[in-house]
Amino acid sequence: MSISTVEYNPSLMQFQYNSFSFNDVQYNQELEPEEEKKVEELKKIDSEVRRHEQAHKSATGKYAPGSPNFEFVAGPDGKRYAVGGEVEIDKSEVPNDPEATIKKAQTIKRAALAPTDPSAKDREVAAEASRLEAKARQELAEQKKVEVNSYSQSGEKVYHSPQPAIVDVVI
Repeated sequence: MSISTVEYNPSLMQFQYNSFSFNDVQYNQELEPEEEKKVEELKKIDSEVRRHEQAHKSATGKYAPGSPNFEFVAGPDGKRYAVGGEVEIDKSEVPNDPEATIKKAQTIKRAALAPTDPSAKDREVAAEASRLEAKARQELAEQKKVEVNSYSQSGEKVYHSPQPAIVDVVI
């Protein structure tokens, strides 16, 4: 990456272009053993954070359309290392469709618990998804109850489930 500046030099009556490249800055200095240990620790944390967030992302599918977001720190070697992260998940219910909400809640719960080491926040999201699923199951049960106990326009009770037929046989 580089930055360019343009300056007008009145004595020469021309523009001068100056350029600075960040690639020119190197951290070639020898790291102290303590700093090397810190870099190795940061590399391990970075790898774990990225693996953890990718597990969420892979399991979430369409409910997390973006990429994982990471929090970075600079190491003694000048490089950036991920030390935290998150995957934004759409945790809303599917309007007027409890069955779809149940499936969505189950997917969110699986995604929250997908990493081998779910965090407290991950378990909180899984619990929230379980509550969403329970609410949707209750709504679905109420819908089915209404369907079974519905009435026709003439006021007669209409059964949507099969009823046993009573037949009188006269001989």
